[in-house]
This record gives sequence, structure tokens and C-alpha cells, in this order.
Amino acid sequence: MPSERYRWETLEALKGSSKGQLSYSRDWLLRGEDILEGCRSPPKLSSYSGWVLDRVISQSLQETPLSRSSTPNESISPTDDQLPSLAKTTSPASQLGSSPLSSAAPSETKGNEDLSLLETDHDVRLMVLPSKVTEVEGCIWMYEEVHRLKGKEGLRQRQEQQEQVVRAVSDMASEQLKRFDELKELKQHQEYQDLQEVMEKSSREAQGQQEKLKEEHRHRAKILNLKLREAEQQRQRQEELERLRKEEGQERLRRLYSIQEEVLQLNQQIDPNYRHKDLPRIDLSGFSNRGNQICGLVSGLIRTTSERGFPTQVDVANTERALQEMRGLISSMQQEIATALEEKRKQDEEEERERQKELQKQEQLKAQTPVPAQHPRGKEQKEVLGLQVKAEESTMQWYQQLQDTSDQCVASVSGLTDCKDNQVKHIRMDLQKAASIPVSQISSIAGSQLREIFDKINNLLSGKSVQSGGRTVSVTQHPQGLDFVYYKLAEKFVKQGEEEVASHHEAAFPIAVVASGIWELHPRVGDLILAHLHKKCPYSVPFYPAFKEGTPMEEYQRILGYQVKDSKVEQQDNFLKRMSGMIRLYAAIIQLRWPYGNKHVSHPHGVGHGWRWLAQMLNMEPLSDVTATLLFDFLEVCGNALMKHYQAQFWKMVLLIREDYFHRIEAITISGQMGSLMRLKQFLEKCLQRKEIPLPKGYLSSSFWRS
Repeated sequence: MPSERYRWETLEALKGSSKGQLSYSRDWLLRGEDILEGCRSPPKLSSYSGWVLDRVISQSLQETPLSRSSTPNESISPTDDQLPSLAKTTSPASQLGSSPLSSAAPSETKGNEDLSLLETDHDVRLMVLPSKVTEVEGCIWMYEEVHRLKGKEGLRQRQEQQEQVVRAVSDMASEQLKRFDELKELKQHQEYQDLQEVMEKSSREAQGQQEKLKEEHRHRAKILNLKLREAEQQRQRQEELERLRKEEGQERLRRLYSIQEEVLQLNQQIDPNYRHKDLPRIDLSGFSNRGNQICGLVSGLIRTTSERGFPTQVDVANTERALQEMRGLISSMQQEIATALEEKRKQDEEEERERQKELQKQEQLKAQTPVPAQHPRGKEQKEVLGLQVKAEESTMQWYQQLQDTSDQCVASVSGLTDCKDNQVKHIRMDLQKAASIPVSQISSIAGSQLREIFDKINNLLSGKSVQSGGRTVSVTQHPQGLDFVYYKLAEKFVKQGEEEVASHHEAAFPIAVVASGIWELHPRVGDLILAHLHKKCPYSVPFYPAFKEGTPMEEYQRILGYQVKDSKVEQQDNFLKRMSGMIRLYAAIIQLRWPYGNKHVSHPHGVGHGWRWLAQMLNMEPLSDVTATLLFDFLEVCGNALMKHYQAQFWKMVLLIREDYFHRIEAITISGQMGSLMRLKQFLEKCLQRKEIPLPKGYLSSSFWRS
């Protein structure tokens, strides 16, 4: 039937509408949308539904007889109750009049004509039966409701399906997690078992290795203990041997000292100036010379053995032979004296008999006085040939006077040196620095610098204030300050010779010229310089200290100039080096003068004292190694000045040294001490060959003072 056809057209139109073409997305749940949102909104008709209803209404009006309505007015004029329903029916229909349905696909022109027809037949549209509209709306609602229910049921089924899938997946994941946990636990258990097995195995191996190491350690400890016991026994044996060696060495050394003491005592019995009351012409100088040589030989042996450590049996045997020789010498001397006395007694008896027989010839014998006069001349000749052992009496008096001066100076400054007051201590330290530091700064760099040092020392001794160590110092700060500075200044000059000049020979000249200038202005400083010099180097007198009975050997070594520390005497080379430095300083002082001093005043200790020293050295018996060294140093420094002053007399002295005195030195010099003797010999031969003694190295020329 046609109405049924229109209904399906309506449904097809609805299907082609916007709601009919809705697409349902599968991922609505992921986007958080509600799938029933379109179904919950009130149902709406398309704008094309008006056009459809017009067609339906026009068709219905043709089929329905006019007799159904009681009056035309009733059909045309609906009641007020019908108007709202009609309005409700026509309202969605009017929205459908804009476009045709997709299934019927009417043309646009025909649609426009229908719309115009609807406008002209407005009254006819009001007469549409409500039952038809309601039926169409009911169909639409039922379609939508069915579609909604289907969608809801599909959604529910899909949700259930999804829930089942989620539950299945969750169960499967849970099972897989359980299996994974079980597998992981099994793997951990296996790894733990493997690790435990490895640890047990390594523990067993470590225990075995430890046991092996313990065994090796016990074995090595046993070996080390054996070695330690052997080493300890060896050490004890070595210590015992060393102790025995030291005891033997000490015993030998004591034996050597006792032999030396006995030799010195025996040597004192030989007096070259001995004159017997009955033997006025007897001469013991030969015994004295040989005794001195034996003493020098013994002293040299003791010094050599002290440097080596302990004497050997050979050294003891040599000294004992020297002692026996000395005893034999004493016996020979006594026998000679006894023989001379016996001869004198016989001669006296014979003379007595002759006197009784020849009383008448007494005048004739007196006339023959030249014959006995020859004996004194022979005596003088022997005295010339014999050398002294001791210094001259005047020299010893001068030496003792200087030492007394030094002792008096020390006693006079005791209040300053022994004071415990802090202020006095500071004054003492400042004065000592002010006296010592300038002397330490003396060098041959420039003459102007040397003059500044001289002026600083002279100002200090003159009572003026000087700067020392950033402080102002003056000898007037203490009543004993001047004497203290005198003593310390002289001590420092001599110490510079002992240390600086001993290491650098050229340093003797700048130190000596400053000392000479200070000596000229302050004579007491010069006396103290000589006192310190004689005390540290007795050979500068010259003076050979004799051994006194009861004097310890260490003290006697100090008197000779040796340094003794902890009962050990310094080595011979160091001793000679110090003595050489002080003799060089002394030789430089006696020939130099301060160039800016008073030219009309003579040198306070000039070359005359150098000539006296050289003459007295040659009049004394030589000492092994010492005499040759000091003669060489003295002549090398002061020889040129002595040559210019004494000329021919000096060359006679040099010839005497080479021809006579040199052989005396050579006779007492042992093989290990020939170096100094050879230097002296070469120096003498070179000077005699050139007939000139050159200026010493480091001599201050006139150009130096202009620098």
C-alpha cells in the first residue's frame, strides 16, 4: 500500500540523516566518551521530514472521504486541543522541507514546488489527522528505541567480552608472573647453590693454601731462626773480637803514650848546655840532637797511628826500639861523661906529677897561652853547630808577658761575661756581634769596601756608636765594654787566620792590612792578637812546648796546638792546615801597613820581627812535618818583603836553609810526610835559581785601593 511505501521511504530518509549515519568508535572507552550519549538526547526529526509529511498528508486527503468529518468547518478549523498536537506534528515536518530524502532522491525543483504547495494549502495541512502523525512518530521512536536497545545490548556484550578478555589477560599475566617468579626463584636458588659450591671449593683451596703457607712459614721461620742464631753468634764473636782488638789497641796506645812519656823524660836528662864542674869542655849537643830526633820520631808515629785508629804491634815495636835507642843514648852519654871524668882524673894526676917536676918552668907554660886559647874557639864552633831545643829566654819572657796581658783582659771583663742579667747579656751579644761581623766581612773585592769595614771597627773602638744588626751599639754602654771588644776583636782576627786563610790563602792580605791598621791605632789589640796567635799556634813565637812530668797527654797535645775532642786528637793534615793559615796571617801582618795611616809612625810589628822569627826557627831543632810546612808558608808570603829589606843577608839565610837546615829536617822526616819537605825544597831551588822571590798570590796592589 502506498502509505507503507512512504513509511519505508521515511525510514530510508531517516537512515540517511545525520543520526542514521552515526559511526561508533571502538576506542570510545580510551577517550573517556559515553557511547549512549547520542541515545540519551531527545529524538529530533530531520528538516526533510516536512516535505515527507506533506506528501503523506496530501495522499491521505485524497483517500479519505469527505464524509468522515461532520462539517467542513470542523475539518478546516481544528480545536484548540488539536492545535498543539498538530503543531507538534507539523513542527518536525517543517524541518524536513529543506532537502529531499536520499532514497527517493526528488529533484530540487519539485521540492520547491511542493513547498509552495504547502504554503498555499496551509489550511489543508491543518486538517491532517493526529493519528497519522502519532503513528509516524511512534515508528520513529520505536526504531530509535530498538536501535538504542540493540546498541545497549551490543555495548553490554562488548563490555562483558572486554571484561572477559581483561580477566583472561589478567589471569594469564598473573600465571605468567607466577611462572616468572618461580623461574626466578629457581634460578636464584641454582645460583646460590653454585655460589655456595664455589665458595666452599675456594674455602677448601684457601685452607689448603693456608696450611701450605703455614708449613712454609714454619719452615722459613725455622731457617731464619737458625740464621739469626748464627748471625747473633757471629755478631757476638765480632763484638768479642772488636772488644779484644780495642782492648789490645788501647793497651798498645797506652804503651805508646808511656813510651813517649819515658822518651820525653829521658830527653829532659840530656841538657845541651850541661857543663860539668870538672869537665868544662864536654859537649852533649850531639846527644841532644839525636834525642830530639827520637822524640820527633815517636811523636810522628803516635800521630800516624792515632789517625789510623789504633796502633799495631809493628808501631809498638818501632817505639820500643826508639825507647831502647834513647836508653842507649843516655847510657852512651853517661859512659862518655864517666870516661871523660876518668880521663880528667888521670890527667889531673899526671899534671900534678908534672907540676912537682916542673915548678921551675911555670912561667914558660904561662907564656904559651895561645894553646889553651884554642879550646874556647873549638868550644864556640861546637856551640854554633849545636842547635837549641828551647826558645831564648828573652823570647819566652815576651811570650809570657803577652799571655799575662790576655789573662788580665779576661779577668777585667768577667763582670760583663759572667753577668746573668738579661740587659747585660743583650749588651754583651751586641758588642760581640759588632766586633765579629765586620771582620767576617773582610774580603778583597774592593778597596772602598775594605775602608768602610776599617772605619766601622775604628769607630767602635774609639767609643762612637755604630749600627750592628739593626741596633745602635757603643762600647760606652758598659764600663768593661772596650776591653771586651778588644779581646773579641783580636780573637776573631786569629780565628779568621785559622779558618778563612787556612782554606783561602789569598784572604790573608785583606785581613792582615785591616789588623795592621787597627794595631797601629789601638796597640792593645795587637798585643791580644799576638797572645791569641801564640796560644793557638806556639810555633809563631817560635816555641816548642816541652813535656812536663805529670801532664796528661791530651793536655800536652792541646798545648802543642792540636784540637782534642772526645779524647781523640785531630788529624795531622787538618792540624797543619790550621797552623799554616795562622803563620800566613802573621807573615802578612808584619809586612803590610794601612795605606791611610800615619806615614811618620813605624810599623808596630814590622819585618824585623819576621827576621827574628826566621832566625830563631833556624836556631832550633826541626820538627817532623811541622817545620818544613811553616817555613814554606812563611817564606812564600813574607819572603819578598824580607828579600827587599835585608838583601844579601837574606840570601845567606836561604842558602843556610838549603845547605844545612834542610838536611836536618830530612833526617827526621818519615816517608809519609815528605810532601811538605819537597814543596820547601822546590821553592828554595826555584828562588835561588831566579835570584828572586816573587810577590805572593793575592798581594794587594796600589790599584786595589782605587777600586
